[in-house]
Amino acid sequence: MTAIQYLDQPQGGYQPGACNIGPAEIARRRRAGIVGVAVALVLAVVLILADVAPVLRLAVVAPLFVGILGFVQARLRFCVGFAAAGLRNLGALGDGSKVDDRAARSADLRRAAIVAIAVAAVSGAIAVGFALLPI
Repeated sequence: MTAIQYLDQPQGGYQPGACNIGPAEIARRRRAGIVGVAVALVLAVVLILADVAPVLRLAVVAPLFVGILGFVQARLRFCVGFAAAGLRNLGALGDGSKVDDRAARSADLRRAAIVAIAVAAVSGAIAVGFALLPI
């Protein structure tokens, strides 16, 4: 099996606040994105068919957040959870290592906060829009 070559993969691997995952972890985040968005869509259909109150339609926010976060992390080559835990993994799944440098850890945490807040805002806005649909 041949590894996927990422043309925009930074030289030298780990870059604090920019790249903390490699191809295997990127693929894992992409799969999480697909599953999260699929679950949100199925849940949305079920909620519509069940004719629930609009406020209950906000329940799509959780799987939508997971899905969007997965896609964003894959695109950015940056894992929010790894940043929060002080980890990086540019190798095979399970081969992560600790980020010991204080400045690097700080850069990762800043980036993680920005990504998480942006994804929360987007998934929240979509969920509110869905809840407000006149269906």
